[in-house]
Amino acid sequence: MKRILALLVLAWSVFAGGMAMAMDKPAVMVLLAPGFEEGETVEILDVLRRGGFSVDAVSTAGEWVTGGHAITIRADKVLGRDNGDFLHYDMIVLPGGWDGVAHLQDDTRVLELVRHYDRSGKFVAAMCAGPNVLAKAGILAGRKMTAYPGDRTEPFYHDATYLSDTVVRDGKLITSRGPGTALPFAFALVDALGGDSAAIKRSFLYDEMKAWPDGLANAPAK
Repeated sequence: MKRILALLVLAWSVFAGGMAMAMDKPAVMVLLAPGFEEGETVEILDVLRRGGFSVDAVSTAGEWVTGGHAITIRADKVLGRDNGDFLHYDMIVLPGGWDGVAHLQDDTRVLELVRHYDRSGKFVAAMCAGPNVLAKAGILAGRKMTAYPGDRTEPFYHDATYLSDTVVRDGKLITSRGPGTALPFAFALVDALGGDSAAIKRSFLYDEMKAWPDGLANAPAK
């Protein structure tokens, strides 16, 4: 009997330990709206999940969402009328995509979520045109940030300090520039949440890729 009890106690401790680890794992919400930038979004989801975090792709418009280049992906969750089920994450992430960002900007639920996460001292991250949503939510004043350059974005950041760095972090605010910066942006999110992006970079051959010259047009013919 004592042996059985000991085994039961051991099994419970292992189960409880696993539950505690799962509960302690940072959770991330990545918002999707029709017209989202597919490359950015998938890179973010993939890298964060490789980092060991709990990540949900949350749609504003149904379970299946089509991006700006006619690629459709299935969301893990769908926003309802009430944001109550979406306030527990540790980070909210807004990818770019002109049409996707326009939909996010016009969605009062999204604006309320952004304000909630900012007020709560949680991570708010956006890239490409995504910071336009942060500007409309009114959380950029006096903060350092970046976004896709040009007249469709920069005028919205008149009360922020706009930088041209690949990734900019100002406290719990993390922003980045465009499709080509999706990987460094995602790696920055992993590190901000306490993960280790170095291991993922090695598996991606990321540092080797950075050293590779762009384009083969000028490469000598064999």
